[in-house]
Amino acid sequence: MAGSQALAFQRGEWVLARFQGGKYWFPGIVQSDARGLVAIRYDDGDVETRPGNQVRPYDWRVGSSVDCNWQRRGEWYAGRITALRGGSLAIAYSDGDSETTTTGMCRSR
Repeated sequence: MAGSQALAFQRGEWVLARFQGGKYWFPGIVQSDARGLVAIRYDDGDVETRPGNQVRPYDWRVGSSVDCNWQRRGEWYAGRITALRGGSLAIAYSDGDSETTTTGMCRSR
């Protein structure tokens, strides 16, 4: 166990994970956690298993910096969460635009 930073997660826990091991953290729900491998169903519907060190507790709140997929058009823009209600986020973008979207359309660094 020396040097291991992985946390244990419970089924149904909302987390952030590095989709496909990339640099961004995406929200999802833990399906299982066994032997340091965490199965996740992301909020956008994708499913994968990540090593425990690529999963962390969900920590988005009002004021958190995120990148969101503007109007689901495939282009990501930086913004801040201005309201959070379950899976719904109000986003104020850096360029002055705003929208309400879902957690499945956002990611963090």
